[in-house]
Amino acid sequence: MATNLNRYDVVVVGSGFGGSITALRLAQAGKSVAVLERGRRYSPGQFPRDVTRTDELFWRHSSREKAQGLYDVRFLSGIGTVAASGVGGGSLIYANIHVRPDAVVFEDPRWPKSYTRAALEPYYDKVAKELSLAPVPESISLRKRNVLRRAALRMGRQVFDPPEAVSWTESPGPGRQACRLCAECEFGCQYGAKHTMDQTYLARAEALGAQVLPRMLVSHVEPAPGGGYRVHCQDLATGQRRTVEGTRVVLSAGTLGTVEILLRSRDKARTLPRLSQRLGHGYSGNGDFLGSIMNSREDLEPWVGPDVSTVMRFFDAEPSFTLAAPTFNKPVMEVLTGMGQPRLGAFLQGVGAPLWPFLMPVLNTAFAKGLLSRPPRNSADPARMTNLFAIGRDNANGRMGLKGNQLDVEWNFAEENQALVQRMQAAMREVALQYGGTYAPLVTWQLFQRPITVHSLGGAHLAESPERGVVSTEGEVFNYPGLHVADGSVIPTSIGFHPVMTISAVSERIAEAVARGF
Repeated sequence: MATNLNRYDVVVVGSGFGGSITALRLAQAGKSVAVLERGRRYSPGQFPRDVTRTDELFWRHSSREKAQGLYDVRFLSGIGTVAASGVGGGSLIYANIHVRPDAVVFEDPRWPKSYTRAALEPYYDKVAKELSLAPVPESISLRKRNVLRRAALRMGRQVFDPPEAVSWTESPGPGRQACRLCAECEFGCQYGAKHTMDQTYLARAEALGAQVLPRMLVSHVEPAPGGGYRVHCQDLATGQRRTVEGTRVVLSAGTLGTVEILLRSRDKARTLPRLSQRLGHGYSGNGDFLGSIMNSREDLEPWVGPDVSTVMRFFDAEPSFTLAAPTFNKPVMEVLTGMGQPRLGAFLQGVGAPLWPFLMPVLNTAFAKGLLSRPPRNSADPARMTNLFAIGRDNANGRMGLKGNQLDVEWNFAEENQALVQRMQAAMREVALQYGGTYAPLVTWQLFQRPITVHSLGGAHLAESPERGVVSTEGEVFNYPGLHVADGSVIPTSIGFHPVMTISAVSERIAEAVARGF
């Protein structure tokens, strides 16, 4: 028997970019707001660092209930994914990068006509103001930034330093410090220098009365008998089943979380049977493609600075993409260097692809148990190593669905995006040449032809009709008035740039529509 927690004007599921933005704007509109978040709340200094304490690192509720950590790592049929679990969502572990993409991105016919770069500009401005965005100051000398800039100059490529949600030189508030240049942005900032959503939008919403309920795992949604919607969830602290009702419900559980909730509601609980048949279609990994350079001719000081400081553009031709060179703190760079760069012969490259479905459970278990946290060491110098991270305009043709009781993504990424991968790898080889080092793609690509993404998008697209997507141009779920979606799942194409600025701007626009609908 489920216990009813309460009824609110608005129930928001998820506390990342979309959820926190929605919570603040509806609280500002004078509405009672509850935010349900599956993860725990973190304060500066509380983020996990001990790789042997895997229950604190990895989220594996489905297979290992006590493991409710920060990182949700999944190896799915067509792709590997990484997401966050915690109050503040993906903002806790992202690289702080906020880019307004080129107008050409919105010329793809899958975007509704009312969504253009110009139409989103006021919402981009709102996000920039709330998060106090600014690039790394030129007064801060970063060797890794200088090396990438010089490489781009020799390659004839444009680079730019993207605005970041970081306090560079002054403390952003009590109990927080300015950036320590420790390259730990994607592990949770122990100093509070990042302008994460829990420290910005969500904190302001709470000050206005919004209630944040951590460790609430949502399973499905149904229409409430008295109008509005009832959200079914489990309290992970007690194991108790609970429900929360809202006149409006906004799903902002991230692409994977939101689509899974909607699929369960339609196909398992059958509480939302009229959801569009387009649900789950059009998944994108935003063209994420990972590689590395080792044995650079010079010391890069990879552990000094934010993870990413500079981005190189490859938008001069199609398929287009951008490229960064993220690096991390010294212990992590030593681990990554210890993994080495496997040199596989032509026969071995891709030979593991048919075995991927059988190895998925093994890989998931290995991560859950921390078996990949201590790889064998080699003699490479971690000071002369950098990661390479390309973000491209993939064809957004993945298909999300339930396999048994778990979310899965099916997608022949390698075949369908061959030209994009070839161009990204050619660029990475050229960058490696400029560094005087050796290049290799991520081993999961070499062996299995599967990418890993930190930028899951799509599956509940914005559209003008349910034949083309799942939600209206105002984020309202077709056939279910008062049920909205505001997160990466509504984005109908890949972006080719870091996508969080666009997710946030679209969420600002949807929040405005939700408030206007009361």
